[in-house]
Amino acid sequence: MSTRELLARSGRDQPLRTTRSQVLAGAVARSDVLEHWAREDPGSIDLAVLRARVAVLRALAAARADHAQARPMHEAAREECWHAARIAPADPVPWVALLELAVLDPGRRFPEQRGGPPDRMLGEGPWWLLSQLQRRDPYSREGHHRMLRWWLRQGRSGDAWEFASWLLGHAPAGSPLRLLPLYLHVERIRADPGGGALLRNQWLREPCERDTERAWAGWFLGQSSEARSVSDLSHLAHALWAGNRKAQAAQVFEALGALGSREPWEALADIPGGGHDLLLNARRQSLAAASRA
Repeated sequence: MSTRELLARSGRDQPLRTTRSQVLAGAVARSDVLEHWAREDPGSIDLAVLRARVAVLRALAAARADHAQARPMHEAAREECWHAARIAPADPVPWVALLELAVLDPGRRFPEQRGGPPDRMLGEGPWWLLSQLQRRDPYSREGHHRMLRWWLRQGRSGDAWEFASWLLGHAPAGSPLRLLPLYLHVERIRADPGGGALLRNQWLREPCERDTERAWAGWFLGQSSEARSVSDLSHLAHALWAGNRKAQAAQVFEALGALGSREPWEALADIPGGGHDLLLNARRQSLAAASRA
């Protein structure tokens, strides 16, 4: 009941609905919530949408585990997404789910994965899916992160960077998409954990400095177009702290309050499992710097 009501209360706030469906899918994927819901209200549109998201999560988990049923689960998840898209044609969530599932089809075997980019300088990818999502939720935060994941999963970080750079010229003021470069800077270190001090000091140099300032001034200080996510605030707090802008980082930590996220701290810690200590240390240093300012 609480799952059903939370989705219903999202109303026409599409970014909120997308975020809630993502969180709820992770929460119910290992439970029988959907089965109970289906017995009570089998024709629910929200049920179909959440079923699609859960089916995608299960298909991705099966693929990671190299499960014998990974391929049929992929195809079943795709069918769930299309069913949800048919009965909820204005809903962006089925299209986000299809973009999330797209990493399992790097060769773009399915027709919805095709379609050319809006700019010839951009790489091939699931552009048609993104265009359908754009019609329903322009500049969807999760949708554009899913596009990045599609390229990164294939080792095509250059295409991911081109996309993020192109998007900075198109995303509206206050859009959380202005933080995409910060995520890619973290991915650069994750992909080269032995890069040492040169990579870890990137936050003090260009282009990290410029990307951090854009996120700070164009997103955090500006009028945000939607509720700020803990993940976005955490990435900005880290970039400011690592870039020796601790008093500004303190403002972001204050916005986070008691909340935090595992990333980017775990990816950037010197030792496995050291993300929590790195987060606490950064927060402590930043708040101390702000108190002296």
